[in-house]
Amino acid sequence: MPLTTHTVYFENPVGRLSEHAHGYAIVHYKPGKRVFREFEALLTHLTHLLLRRGWHKVFSDQRALAPFTEQELAYIRERWQEASPSRHRERLVAVLLPQDVYARLSAHRVINDAHEGDVTYHIFDDEVAAGAWLRQAL
Repeated sequence: MPLTTHTVYFENPVGRLSEHAHGYAIVHYKPGKRVFREFEALLTHLTHLLLRRGWHKVFSDQRALAPFTEQELAYIRERWQEASPSRHRERLVAVLLPQDVYARLSAHRVINDAHEGDVTYHIFDDEVAAGAWLRQAL
């Protein structure tokens, strides 16, 4: 993804949140341990961005992500997946899975816990395919 196609919206030690010119949010997770409040802040800003723009699509680059903690998994399940920013559209999330095996397992837990109709996750091996899917998705 060329850098000229998106603008940084929010950044903290957990990750960077950007707006893509083609109408979706990009979450780029940073490596290392996370402080829960910073993780919560990143996802809160993601929700605000989606609401502000009227978007329902997210590109989640988790390649550098460390495994989710139980607290983070609960937050994703209870606060992010079930609190759809767009009440009339399911969210579409293109995911580049973490390189770390344990982080992949925790990412799969998030994907498997998603309630049908709220969030649809699609896993990709590269950025180009993920971006193309988000651009063509309605």
